[in-house]
Amino acid sequence: MNTRPAPVLVRLALAGALGALGACEQPPPPAKPAPAKPAAQAASAPRQVSSRPLTPAWPPGQPGQAAISRDLFARNYYVVLDASGSMDGRACSGDLTKIAAARNALAAFADSLPADANLGLQVFDRSGVREWLPLGTGNRDKFRAALGRASASGGTPLRDAVALAYDRLQAQGARQLGYGEYHLVVVTDGEANPGQDPTAAVNQLLAQSPVVLHTIGFCIGTEHSLNQPGRTLYRAADNPEQLRAGLGAVLAEAPSFAVLEFRK
Repeated sequence: MNTRPAPVLVRLALAGALGALGACEQPPPPAKPAPAKPAAQAASAPRQVSSRPLTPAWPPGQPGQAAISRDLFARNYYVVLDASGSMDGRACSGDLTKIAAARNALAAFADSLPADANLGLQVFDRSGVREWLPLGTGNRDKFRAALGRASASGGTPLRDAVALAYDRLQAQGARQLGYGEYHLVVVTDGEANPGQDPTAAVNQLLAQSPVVLHTIGFCIGTEHSLNQPGRTLYRAADNPEQLRAGLGAVLAEAPSFAVLEFRK
């Protein structure tokens, strides 16, 4: 009896074995390439660490609109003096009128400022709200002379006063490219005239800028529209000594950022 397998069966067996062997030796299919990331996501941009205040959009405007200050880190103190008619009274001020006590206290305040700090003066009286001295250095004698001309008359247009003062500080901010310190110092003995509520102007200042608002309320206690705890700095002064002390405290009440660390 013939015991050899049939040729057809042999060929089928060999073909199956070779196929199985080939399947084992065949390399795996190449992995699909990962989809390319969009160009904007290919690499994250490096973090920008700004040494400006926490309001990077301030001051508004484009470069080149204002002459650049020599000292970008200068401190700025813009004083608003209330010379309304009520400042002619003597309540809280002893032998002096309130306007005289305010003039003396502000003159001492000017003398206490660093020589490289910018100082400016705005006065409101019967002639309205006016800037009497623009922000600058080397102007302390002019500041004291301007104070000497202030006399009590007129109303209390606090809204317009705050708005004009903020405009001046904002212009200085443009010259300093947003760096430095900005202090608005208001000395007043009363509430605003009807239609002159300063709240909207104060809200704009606080929301848009690093300006610190200081108010010395002379002989009026703490109930005042410019006294907003946690937002503005307010001190009640019941006599000339407290008025001087309140102005002296302005120098110690700095913003939440340190200018020195920007000089490194």
